[in-house]
Amino acid sequence: MGRRPATEEARLHNRLAVLRAERGLSRQQLADAIGVNYQTIGYLERGDYSPSLEMAFRMAEFFELPIEAIFAREPFAPMSEQVYSKSA
Repeated sequence: MGRRPATEEARLHNRLAVLRAERGLSRQQLADAIGVNYQTIGYLERGDYSPSLEMAFRMAEFFELPIEAIFAREPFAPMSEQVYSKSA
């Protein structure tokens, strides 16, 4: 699996819930696809655990996205802000 972040600064942010929703996947379906328990997906989505490097690569391959599009050290900007923000 992964490991519990030692500090809040060590916590990884992710877009797993958004990606699952976009594709109409349950936690169980994503878990089955990458070979983990469905509870692991919940822990990852909440930031309770950080994925192992192997798991992060499996997720990136499954979603066909680079790892940094799924996981980041800083919180992701809301999609509405990215899509609808006006440039000054």
